[in-house]
Amino acid sequence: MENGKLKRNILIFLILGLLIISALFIYKKLNGKKLPPFLVEAVGVVDGDLVNLNTKYPGRIIKLSVDTGDRVKKGEIIAKLDDKEYLKKLDALNYEIKAKENELNFTKTKILSSIKIAKNAYLAKQDELNEVNADINALKAVIAQDKKDEKRIAKLVKRNMEKEHKLELAKLKTKTDIDKLYAAFAKKEALNKEIKIYKQKYKIAFSSKENIKALQNGINALKQKKAEIKVVLNELDIKSPINGFVDTKIANIGEVLGAGMPIVTLINPKSLYLKIYVNTIYTGKIKLGDKAEIFLDAYPNRPIQAIVSKIAKKAEFTPKEVAVRADRITRVYEVRLKPISPNPLLKLGLPATGVILIGNGSLPKSLNELPEL
Repeated sequence: MENGKLKRNILIFLILGLLIISALFIYKKLNGKKLPPFLVEAVGVVDGDLVNLNTKYPGRIIKLSVDTGDRVKKGEIIAKLDDKEYLKKLDALNYEIKAKENELNFTKTKILSSIKIAKNAYLAKQDELNEVNADINALKAVIAQDKKDEKRIAKLVKRNMEKEHKLELAKLKTKTDIDKLYAAFAKKEALNKEIKIYKQKYKIAFSSKENIKALQNGINALKQKKAEIKVVLNELDIKSPINGFVDTKIANIGEVLGAGMPIVTLINPKSLYLKIYVNTIYTGKIKLGDKAEIFLDAYPNRPIQAIVSKIAKKAEFTPKEVAVRADRITRVYEVRLKPISPNPLLKLGLPATGVILIGNGSLPKSLNELPEL
């Protein structure tokens, strides 16, 4: 009897204890912490702007120096594509350029020499022609004088003041000088023909300078190809465009990638933000630049200072991963909270709580000061 009574008493105490605990839970639930009217609280996920690091040219990955989560610096070589094919092309171009430069030097020397020879020959014949023209002018003057002397002697012979033989000598001199004049004219005609030939040779030799220009243009084209290959070789070293972290490693060593295919995705810590969703009750009260704080579950007492950096202009249906206060809310607005300065605690995809100050008051110093969502 006594054992049965004891068991009943213990059972009654247990029931009373459970009732008391339940009452406390109900009281706490009904009289729990309330969010001040000057604060907006929402749960979201840390997001950021991803940078896809893609190949510009096709190739096989022969080096990959990072993995997911690794820190990278701007300009650091992340991966390297096989460059053997391009190096062979570069060697072939260097050989071709050298051969063309030798050909250019030989052709240039030969053409410039032929131009110089043709020009000198033309000028020499021109000098000869000038001398002949001077001789012709001199002979014309001499012949004019010969004819005067011949007339003067003829008059003297008529008057028996001079011998007939002297007149014959004067006539002979006139004839000799006239023959010299004809010879000079013949030489002049021959020189004019030669000058015409040498002038044509000079023109031909001078026009051959176009060959020099053509060879130089060919060399320039080869050098342009060489520069392009060097650009490709430089692009085969895949470098990080930012200071940040590797979010996802997509490709592996040995894989052959096409142009434009991704190797890794990077994220800049400065681009991280907390994306939360709020209903229309608050969107009209929230403004860009409003003060805010971000709380991580692992660090409830370490608020991260932030500001409102974006408010969506259009509402959207509540995302599945977002907790809201009432099931009746089906459309919400995206709001982004951007840290004032990069914080190493923030990681892409990490859940967090955002608190926005929309009135007179102060932001909480701990997540424990806020009601649970």
